[in-house]
Amino acid sequence: MTSALQSLVAQELSVAVPQEIRSVARVLAERLGGVAVLFYGSVLRTGALGDILDFYVLTPRARGSLLRRAVLGSLWPDVSYHEIRVGERTIRAKVATMPLSTFERAATGVLLDTTIWIRFAQPSALVWSHSPADQHRTLSAVAEAVKTAGRFAAVLGPRHGRAEDFWKALLRETYRVEFRVEPPGRETQILGHAPERYDRLLPLAWQESGIAFDIRGASLVPSLGFGECRRLVQAWLTRAAAGKPLNVARLVKAAFTFDGAARYGLWKIERHTGVRVALTPWRERHPLLAAPGVLWRVFHVGGG
Repeated sequence: MTSALQSLVAQELSVAVPQEIRSVARVLAERLGGVAVLFYGSVLRTGALGDILDFYVLTPRARGSLLRRAVLGSLWPDVSYHEIRVGERTIRAKVATMPLSTFERAATGVLLDTTIWIRFAQPSALVWSHSPADQHRTLSAVAEAVKTAGRFAAVLGPRHGRAEDFWKALLRETYRVEFRVEPPGRETQILGHAPERYDRLLPLAWQESGIAFDIRGASLVPSLGFGECRRLVQAWLTRAAAGKPLNVARLVKAAFTFDGAARYGLWKIERHTGVRVALTPWRERHPLLAAPGVLWRVFHVGGG
């Protein structure tokens, strides 16, 4: 039986998007061997096709050689940049690729990474899928991401407050854990695009997760047992300890494993960590060899 949360997620994932986006999704799925393609980010809201579009391509298995999978497989996703001609327009896309099975596990929160479930607790659209089974698996994973976010919001948020207060607390903590440099009030900006959505999602996420709560006027009051509260706090502290090393390593890996990686990647590292690393000719010619030195500099200059 489909739950209220799954129904809401299914409705969101089927949101109308410009046909150009669906055309690009089909091309990306063919290029990267995808079984499902999720579209997310600011262009989902603005429709500004001249900006860089963000996609997640979910694949049936990990890509690349055995050695590459062994060395880099745990630092998903793979990142690539594509320019695709659709009619008279060139669409630019930044694409994250990862196995659907890994996406499913990450969405449940069992892995140390926080990026998947916090990202897909925010709006996204399922713009292409290979089969009804792949569509269902992706939908279920996104619903799990919302549940995971809700559980951590319950323990990281206030003892009582509006849904917005819990989401804000969660977003602030994930920014800190992920070593992200975000402008003040970024969480307010995100929630402000669809406040009613987040108001609806949090109670549904708690219900699905078995978290009891009271509603007192405009406030929600979660009721976590001692054991459940301790488990969630310990889980979060573990993720907080691992978050910066994991995410910086992932940034460096992403920066140096695709065409144009050095230039794009150093910009990305500076944007997320605040650490500026010069693009030297050697780094541009030998991005993989340069990666360890870049990682060392990010940690030491950034205080990681």
